[in-house]
Amino acid sequence: MFDLDLWREIFQSINKNRTRSLLSGFTVAFAILLFTILFGIANGLKNTFAEAFVDDANNSIFIRSGRTTKAHKGLQAGRRIQFKNEDFNYVKDEFGNKVEFITARIYRNAQASFRNQQNSYNLRAVHPDHQFLEKTKIKEGRYINQNDLQNRTKVVVIGRLVEEDLFLKTTAIGKYINLNGIQYKVVGVFTDDGGDNEERIIYMPVTTAQHLYGNNDYIDQINLTYNPEMDYNQALAFSTLLTRKLKDRFSVARSDQRAVRVRNMAEGTKQVDAMTGGLTVIILVIGFGTLIAGIVGISNIMIFIVKERTKEIGIRKALGASPRSIVSIILLESILITAIAGYVGLVIGVGVLELVKPYLVDYFIKDPGVSNSLVIGATITLIVAGAIAGYLPAKKASKIKPIVALRND
Repeated sequence: MFDLDLWREIFQSINKNRTRSLLSGFTVAFAILLFTILFGIANGLKNTFAEAFVDDANNSIFIRSGRTTKAHKGLQAGRRIQFKNEDFNYVKDEFGNKVEFITARIYRNAQASFRNQQNSYNLRAVHPDHQFLEKTKIKEGRYINQNDLQNRTKVVVIGRLVEEDLFLKTTAIGKYINLNGIQYKVVGVFTDDGGDNEERIIYMPVTTAQHLYGNNDYIDQINLTYNPEMDYNQALAFSTLLTRKLKDRFSVARSDQRAVRVRNMAEGTKQVDAMTGGLTVIILVIGFGTLIAGIVGISNIMIFIVKERTKEIGIRKALGASPRSIVSIILLESILITAIAGYVGLVIGVGVLELVKPYLVDYFIKDPGVSNSLVIGATITLIVAGAIAGYLPAKKASKIKPIVALRND
């Protein structure tokens, strides 16, 4: 296989028959090019869907309150539903074995300042479990803990960009930040994959906010994650039960959709999984259809090449060449052309994806790309197909007697 004369002869044959070689290579390169672009776009769509859910746990349930739209049990429509600590504890105790993490939320806007720097930020008062629902990553320090809740400690955890905005020449950990005229100690700095907006948020203990901003036990929202061992149907059944129990607790009509709103991420997750699964199947069908077209194309070309070289094969046999050497030179030429063309198609496909990547964001396609192993596998498939396509007619031609081959038109 590493015979120098053999390889010299192969390259001479390719150079002598450039049109034939280019046609063979173009079929393979075009198939790999389309294969790369199709799978790259499919992966870009998957990345977009994945990014939409990167900020929250996939098994999250969000419970929000609003106003009633229907009269029920003698109560007028338009009644505001207000969650309290006792409602948070009810959900936690009533559904304990079905709940993984649970937190309340209180939303405020805060004017924050440190020394001469100041800015406005969203303030969220939460429980310690909130870290796991929001997938918050602690960069420095710590998150809110149970002692902070019990003691109503004036501490905050700030986002990475809050630290960059306010603490220009120092670190935030251990420093005191002024929020609406009240001093809070910074005990942690976090990062969040949800983007810049999520990293410009300040967290504090829910009990601290209740004490300082109203001296009450009101909460705006209850968030939780259900037991991850639940399947999709069990998760939906749980959120349905949760909705019914809370509506009964607040004397809300079952058909009232605005008073108590429960959103289960399982619904969106399954829809996305179904969409990406369907998209993957479509891309696979199209991709493999492209490969099959490439295989058919390279097979036809190889059959034509062998037929065209019948006289050459006859001359080789007349000069004493063995059938094995004749088959080898045709196969090696086919494999070499297919491998080079496949690599060219891969490089062009990746280049096209990189070139159009900034423009595809507008079409909800983020970071399109394809794994090298997948494309290499497709290229190997074409190489094998080309080898098989060339082997059969070459084997047949190698058995022809020299005199018959020389007479071939």
